[in-house]
Amino acid sequence: GILQHPDGTVLKQLQPPPRGPREQEFYNKVYDSDCCDSVLLELREYLPKYFGVWSPPTAPNDTYLKLEDVTRKFNKPCIMDVKIGQKSYDPYASAEKIQQQVSKYPLMEEIGFLVLGMRVYHISSDSYETQNQHYGRSLTKETVKDGISKFFHNGYCLRKDAIAASIQKIEKILAWFEGQKQLNFYASSLLFVYEGSCQATTVRLSDVALAEKRGVPRGLLSSGDILEYNNNIRVINSTENGKIEASVSKGLSKFYALHKKAYSKRHHSQLSLQVENLEQDNVWKSSTCITQEHLNGNVIPQLEKVFCHMPAEIKESANVEVRMIDFAHVFPSNTRDEGYIYGLKNLITVLQNILDN
Repeated sequence: GILQHPDGTVLKQLQPPPRGPREQEFYNKVYDSDCCDSVLLELREYLPKYFGVWSPPTAPNDTYLKLEDVTRKFNKPCIMDVKIGQKSYDPYASAEKIQQQVSKYPLMEEIGFLVLGMRVYHISSDSYETQNQHYGRSLTKETVKDGISKFFHNGYCLRKDAIAASIQKIEKILAWFEGQKQLNFYASSLLFVYEGSCQATTVRLSDVALAEKRGVPRGLLSSGDILEYNNNIRVINSTENGKIEASVSKGLSKFYALHKKAYSKRHHSQLSLQVENLEQDNVWKSSTCITQEHLNGNVIPQLEKVFCHMPAEIKESANVEVRMIDFAHVFPSNTRDEGYIYGLKNLITVLQNILDN
C-alpha cells in the first residue's frame, strides 16, 4: 500500500523487477533536471511530483518512490482510481498473463477504462462510502454511467461542478496523448480527487461570528420550502400570510455576508468568485417570503443544495485534481497510444452524459 512520510509526501514501495525498476526509470526520465524534451516537461503537469527514492534506516534494502500527496490539500478528499486503456497487459505479457488480465474484466477493450475503487464523503452522514475493485468490475456498458456518477454524489446532490472540472482536466491529458508518440501506457490509472465538503457552507458557526447567531435562522426549512439557484439565489415559498419576517431576512443577508468574509480571509478564490457573481444579481432578494415558523432547524443543509447545484461556469475553480499514476508498464513507442486515447475519450463521454442528464 501507500505509506505517508512525516514530511507530507507519500511512499510507494518499489515493486519486484522488472516492474519496480521500470517505474523508477520512468519517473527519473520525466523528472531529470537536465530534461529539455517539451513532451516530458508537459507530462509533469499531469503526474504527482517526484522526489526520488527513500529507504527506511531500519531496512535499507526496502526502496520506496517518494511522491507528492495529491490529497493533502483537501479537507474531505473524495478519491477514485480509474485504470485507463483498452488493454491492461503490456506487449511483453505472456499468453497466461493476457488471459488472466482479460478474464478480470472482459469489457476493458470495449469500455476503455475500469474503476479500481472509490472513496466518497457523504455530507449527510459525515462519513465515507468506499467501493473496491469488485464494484468496478461489476459495471457493464449499461451501468457504467451510474457507477461513475456514484463517485460525484455526496448524499445530498450530484457535484456537477466537480464533474465539469474533471472533464476539463482529462481533456488536457487527452491533448497531451494526441500530440505524442514517445510512450505507450498499460495498466496505468487516473487518480481523481475533489473536495467532499461543499466549501461555501462548511464554515463553522464560530467562524461566522457566534454573536450573530440570533439573526441566523436555526430551523430547517420544512419539506415544502426549497432554496434554488435561478440566475440568483433566493428562498421561495408561498407562506400562509405572505409576510416577510424582517429579522429573518436580515439574518440571511448577514449570514451570507459573513460567509464571504470568513472565506475571503482564507483565500478561497472559488467562493469569492461565486459571491462576486451572485451579489451582482442581488443574492438575497428583499421579496424573500419566509415566516419564522417555517425556520425550525438549520438552513445549512438547504444551502448545501444551492451551492452543489450551482452551474459549472460559477464553480469553474472547483477544487479538483486528476493525475496519472502507476507506471510499471510504460514503454517507448513510435506510435500514438490509441488504447489510452480511446479510454480517455470514452470516460469523457460518460462524464459528459452524467452532466447533461
